[in-house]
Amino acid sequence: MATILYRIGRWAFRRRRLVGGLWLGALVVAVAAAALAPASEDEDLAMPGTESQKAFDLLDDRFPQSNSQGAEARLVFQAPDGQKVTARENRVAVKDTLGSLDGGDQVASTTDPYETGAVSTDGTIAYSTITYTADAVDLSESTKSTLEDAASHARDAGLTVEIGGSALDAEEELGGTTEMIGVGVAAVVLILALGSLVAAGLSLLTAFVGVAIAFGLVSALAVPLGLTSTVAILALMLGLAVGIDYALFITSRFRDERAQGSEPEEAAGRAVGTAGSAVVFAGATVLIALAGLGVVGIPELTRMGLGGAGAVALAVLVALTLVPALFGFFGRRVLSRAVRKSTRPGRDRPGPLPTSADRRPGLGTRWARFVLRRPVAVLLTAGLGLGAVALPALSLELGLPGDESKSVQTTQRRAYDLLSEGFGPGFNGPLTIVVDMSAPASPDSGDTQAITDQVVKAVRAVDGVASVGDPVLSRAKDTAVLTAVPQTAPNSGETKDLVHALRGAVGDVESDTGAGVLVTGTTALNIDISEAMSDALIPYLSVVIGLAVLLLMVVFRSVLVPVKAALGFLLSVGAAFGVLVAVFQWGWAADLIGIEQTGPVMSLMPILIIGIVFGLAMDYEVFLLTRMREAYAHGASSGEAIVSGFRHSGRVVAAAAIIMISVFAGFIGMSSPTIQTMGVGLAAAVAFDAFVVRMAIAPSVLALLGHRAWWLPRILNRVLPNVDIEGEALSKHVPAPAAELDAAGRRLPVGRG
Repeated sequence: MATILYRIGRWAFRRRRLVGGLWLGALVVAVAAAALAPASEDEDLAMPGTESQKAFDLLDDRFPQSNSQGAEARLVFQAPDGQKVTARENRVAVKDTLGSLDGGDQVASTTDPYETGAVSTDGTIAYSTITYTADAVDLSESTKSTLEDAASHARDAGLTVEIGGSALDAEEELGGTTEMIGVGVAAVVLILALGSLVAAGLSLLTAFVGVAIAFGLVSALAVPLGLTSTVAILALMLGLAVGIDYALFITSRFRDERAQGSEPEEAAGRAVGTAGSAVVFAGATVLIALAGLGVVGIPELTRMGLGGAGAVALAVLVALTLVPALFGFFGRRVLSRAVRKSTRPGRDRPGPLPTSADRRPGLGTRWARFVLRRPVAVLLTAGLGLGAVALPALSLELGLPGDESKSVQTTQRRAYDLLSEGFGPGFNGPLTIVVDMSAPASPDSGDTQAITDQVVKAVRAVDGVASVGDPVLSRAKDTAVLTAVPQTAPNSGETKDLVHALRGAVGDVESDTGAGVLVTGTTALNIDISEAMSDALIPYLSVVIGLAVLLLMVVFRSVLVPVKAALGFLLSVGAAFGVLVAVFQWGWAADLIGIEQTGPVMSLMPILIIGIVFGLAMDYEVFLLTRMREAYAHGASSGEAIVSGFRHSGRVVAAAAIIMISVFAGFIGMSSPTIQTMGVGLAAAVAFDAFVVRMAIAPSVLALLGHRAWWLPRILNRVLPNVDIEGEALSKHVPAPAAELDAAGRRLPVGRG
């Protein structure tokens, strides 16, 4: 592996114009493809195989004239203080408002609250449901404007009017202030870590190239592959974070090789052969974790995983080829100013430059020696600290965000509150009961009316049901739909219990009549997805951690190091879940990041964060321990190897972690609850994993294990391939001379030194 990558690094350095041109061409093609591609369409979240999804599919089949998951708006009217919406002037205003919508473009139907009984008991609040023929993302701007104009006319008549439902939902847009702040912090950290504007700019430039290509490809393939805006944001987030880090690691190694006196081309080859090997295997762990999201069975989660994996794969390719090519373009300017000044000019091959070993021990070295002196104290302090932070995770509740999670400044949230006030908290999460009467019924099942009456009776008898609507039959009279309103809010535990109770109660009806009865609706679908996430968590962890442990075993030629890495990851991700519960459920520091309403953590987050963070956690494990393994393989003691790893990689790993935290934190300011939760969870997990697990727990465990840390059974030593990630084969390589001659005796350039 190291030898192959070494040759790639030298080739990219020599053929820098070709490599740069190829990447520039790929960038232009990706951007052009994205610009010419049709706009993406966010799809409704689906969970194939669940009862709620089967019911939605059945509704689409039996009621083809409607869209079971199409866009819907609820116009909520509230009369002025002291008045009722049933008053003559208010009734006229409501009917005029609905009349302006009825029969409009993309409007399937509107309901009259006075005919359907959609008026609160005290007569102050009423609502109308407007259904559309298209999904929310397919609604035209004119359709949305018509809806908003209708609400404005009713407000002019003195009514309070708010719009709920999915009709006004919009895709999340990029380019906010917080994302720019995150990138700015990353740039400052790069400059401080590398001591060179050029080196920092090189890392940022290569990361932006990879991200731009990935983002362009996601946009271009959005329609044929069904990729959503969330997939694009995740690709951007991951591609930017790992792209900067991977370039930073290779650039840092290149500068170390130059400091040892290697010529530029040789240093580029060695940097890619050693640090590049770590990049390949670190990227491989991320790819395994992200691709593994497909085992859950949620199409959207699978697409998110594959989109993120594609961005990471591009980041690896950019780091292995474009980064060494830019070394050739920028030459000595990649080195820090202090190193450039210390180099004597006028020599084809400079002597060894000052290294960190020639100066006062750095913070990483001093910290490693401290851990070696007090490994037990460091291990207990770090482990107990993470355990304390992880305690809130025991109260983790999962759900999917609705209008209740939005800002009180939005009309959707105000509509939600008005409906809860007028009709009860469960009104915002109605359950849909679908009765399939197409199957042969038992002889005593009776007619359609008898079956639906029996279903209605069974549903009303369940505790927690506030009301049950009249059944609506399909044209073929083989399917009936009725609505049950819970007494409790959509995301409450009581509503979850109610869904299970309803499914149990209708079982007797199914056995008596032969009809199929399914409980669905957005609330039921959210519950099914949350439970599916919980059920898939252990299998997913088993697959991903098992594959990653095998991969790390190949990399480090050790059994205990991969096991330690996996256990440390569980600690850091547990602490990250504790932060999510404290912030999003309990409201700690919620005001600081603009969260106005607490509630369950989004059900997709645990498994998504586990998938992403596991791969990133292994990045730091690989980068830090590669230098330790390299020193140990070259004869250093276990303690000396730990110090060597921190001396060479500690500062760079810390800088890389701060960069990644900054990038993830930059997305917290977005309005989407999904992206906010992802930003907080990923930033917290990376902070815990990099600075507590990898910087404290890992070296203390290695210090306690001593030489046993690098033990590998003989049978595994024979079976496992030797990938030589520490570049031992390169130590036998004789560097090329500073300059070579062509057939005519002319000096061939090897770079600008």
